[in-house]
Amino acid sequence: MFTGIIQTLGRIEALTPQGGAMRMAIVAHDLDTSDVALGDSIACSGPCLTAVAIAPGRFEVDVSPETLARTTLGAKRVGDRVNLEKALRLSDRLGGHLVSGHVDGIGEVRSRVERDNCVQFTLRAPAELARYIAPKGSICVDGVSLTVNGVNGADFELLIIPHTLERTTLGELRSGSRVNLEIDLVARYLERLLAPDATAGAGITTETLHKAGMLGHS
Repeated sequence: MFTGIIQTLGRIEALTPQGGAMRMAIVAHDLDTSDVALGDSIACSGPCLTAVAIAPGRFEVDVSPETLARTTLGAKRVGDRVNLEKALRLSDRLGGHLVSGHVDGIGEVRSRVERDNCVQFTLRAPAELARYIAPKGSICVDGVSLTVNGVNGADFELLIIPHTLERTTLGELRSGSRVNLEIDLVARYLERLLAPDATAGAGITTETLHKAGMLGHS
């Protein structure tokens, strides 16, 4: 589990094909790996990956064929930068929102507009994800926890402050750039709870909410 608060930027040092998979070596001199053990998770621009080799300022991960196909990692090249976050500890502050590191789909930057010292991005989400994105809700873009400013169909707007532009790869985004998207966990579970399920009854309804005292009676 992660928070979407990027700890540092890494740079891809090497990409080694392993059949349909890929071994990725990442250099990150500002990332403290002293508390990272083999098998620990590190989010790399969104996807949660397992550390298979660790050295000071450097680590390696194996990227499965599924992850290469369903995220932007399949298009990464040596020298590209990636957003890095180590797995959340129970004692850590939750500065962003709860992020699983499981990418739901790939979005596309539709426009980039400079606004004062900030940048307003308009992104388009895959149609099947658009219903989970709400104004003032949370979304994870390339591993970064962000607040949605507005929604228009499958398009949504983000206003990115200078600190985030400088400390993450979001400052490199341009029209046409592709990004990893992870929807808010709350939206995912609410849909499951509200959907009728043949194995568990009718799910949550307004009647069950009334009985639980969570809705007033008209």
